[in-house]
Amino acid sequence: MLPIDATRDAVHRVALAELSAEIVNCFRCPRLVAWREHVALTKVARHQDETYWGRPVPGFGDRDARILLVGLAPAAHGGNRTGRVFTGDRSGDFLIAALHAVGLANQPTSVHATDGLAFLDCYVAAAVRCAPPLNRPTIEERDNCAPYLRRELELLPRVKVIVPLGQYGWDATLRTLAGLGHVAHPRPRFTHGVEAPIGPYALVGTFHPSQQNTFTGKLTPPMLEAVLGRAVDLASA
Repeated sequence: MLPIDATRDAVHRVALAELSAEIVNCFRCPRLVAWREHVALTKVARHQDETYWGRPVPGFGDRDARILLVGLAPAAHGGNRTGRVFTGDRSGDFLIAALHAVGLANQPTSVHATDGLAFLDCYVAAAVRCAPPLNRPTIEERDNCAPYLRRELELLPRVKVIVPLGQYGWDATLRTLAGLGHVAHPRPRFTHGVEAPIGPYALVGTFHPSQQNTFTGKLTPPMLEAVLGRAVDLASA
């Protein structure tokens, strides 16, 4: 018979795999379903020869992670094409390079779902699991997806640190924690590098690694690496 902790871990792993399968088969939001499938059919010129994923994108990473990253949603021609978060787009290029630099990824690139990428002590998820038009999910779509992040967090029992990516990720994280009974008073405001202890978790915020931020210099590799390095330190404390 397995020890109690090992049995609990095995149950969590099976439940997390089942949750990922449930996410992939979600059709709750008609607008998002229509958009993700339209993009998958029409594609863009540089990816015309590829078969797009065109479905919701589950979280990905180390199931024993102590660090959870929370993004906004898959990119239309990134995660919506490849089927893996922050894979195959410029935001992913920037983020994965930084994760590798601080020891949280085994390689600095994230090109396609079978490229051998593995996250080390971190798990990456999104507030919304389908690519939204103009990167702007509606409130209803946001709320439809909210239970997925909450359930993922519950099935990642070793998480100590959450790194929300951008204001959207920050707000989604606060709502998720509130749903689990962890509410901060006063409500912490988002800024790059902000830290906030909420319940059993430490939050460390960063600007989102979108091209809007990285191309303008609002977010640089040293800035992102500093936040991720701080997350590593907090997770190890």
